[in-house]
Amino acid sequence: MMTARRPCKCPVGRARMSKIREEAVPPIRRATSEAMGVETAVADIVAGIGRAPIALLLLFCSPSHPLDAVAAGIEEALPGVTIAGCTTAGEITPFGYRTGTVTAVALSEPHFIATPHLIEPMSAFSFEEGRVLARTLRQTHAEACRGRPGETFALAVSDGLSMSEERLASVLGDVLEEIPLVGGSAGDDLMFRETRVLLGDVTRKDAAIVILVTTDLPFQVFQTQHFVSSSEKLVVTRADPTRRLVTEINAEPAAEEYARLIGLQVADLTPPVFASRPLVVRVGGRDYVRSIQRVNGDGSLSFFCAIDEGIVMNVANSIDLVANLIDTFENLKQAVGGRIEAVIGFDCAFRYIEMEQRQLLPMVSRLFAENRVVGFSTYGEQFGMMHVNQTFTGIAFGGHVAA
Repeated sequence: MMTARRPCKCPVGRARMSKIREEAVPPIRRATSEAMGVETAVADIVAGIGRAPIALLLLFCSPSHPLDAVAAGIEEALPGVTIAGCTTAGEITPFGYRTGTVTAVALSEPHFIATPHLIEPMSAFSFEEGRVLARTLRQTHAEACRGRPGETFALAVSDGLSMSEERLASVLGDVLEEIPLVGGSAGDDLMFRETRVLLGDVTRKDAAIVILVTTDLPFQVFQTQHFVSSSEKLVVTRADPTRRLVTEINAEPAAEEYARLIGLQVADLTPPVFASRPLVVRVGGRDYVRSIQRVNGDGSLSFFCAIDEGIVMNVANSIDLVANLIDTFENLKQAVGGRIEAVIGFDCAFRYIEMEQRQLLPMVSRLFAENRVVGFSTYGEQFGMMHVNQTFTGIAFGGHVAA
């Protein structure tokens, strides 16, 4: 006859059970909700990520939802949780691309330690302020880590309509030195009216959140794009960089000259055209995309990045987007130990438009789901000291390796 096994009361047994419970909690937990009501959306997110200790909760929210109310509901359900996030131009959920959702990723304790900081106003952020911030943030984060093992990276989420991301990326990329920086600009479903960033349960404009994160998981920051330079060169001959406005290209009205170079009329210039035929500038031996946002009534072009007079650019040609992503994920798998635990991704909204136009969304959604990507569609991406457009940037994590 079998006898019931008594619970082990010895310290070794308790430690072993604690270890089992700890390892049963995934180091990175993802959740999404398509519910329209705040209460139901909060319940879905909390149920999806669970109540195990969280070092940082990233919240990516469609502008159809009240971001501050959703965050307040999560804080009430999970007291003490640190929440940072933004409004989006679409969400990357555990099931691929979606719109109109609330999507979250929880970085679990003890695998992660996070120290967030609010930058406000973002438009006045200076190099000297950046130096003070870096010193303070590094010190605060070091105290929080208390010598625990791991490597550190920085995440940045910024107001996507501030027109200040260049300054932010340049300053942070410089003052954080060896710490890799990656991030994205908040969106508002291509309405271009108001974007918001969040820290706690308070949303803000003209602000950015920078977060130092230390983890014992292997990770790799990355940036990829599917455009290469064509032979069609152009020179910006008149511009207002502070407004990201180009009025003349090759000494001709900007919209007319751009349309001529790509073989269209000004009346044909639409977001799908801008998504498929952006411009690129070469910096340090690499091509960086400069996306056009819109044509203005005076024939000027508004960009998602600052463009100065005298800049030489090329019209870009698209390569195979899907093949580029497959190669990217294969390289990331090798970089993080053979298996991707999760990817926090920042994907330009114009890539979504292009994929929708070319009927690639289902295929890329499956690819993202298979590689456990979660994130949002952005109005720009930050990578190192660069603010870029029409790229997929982010950070990939491998699985935890027991000591």
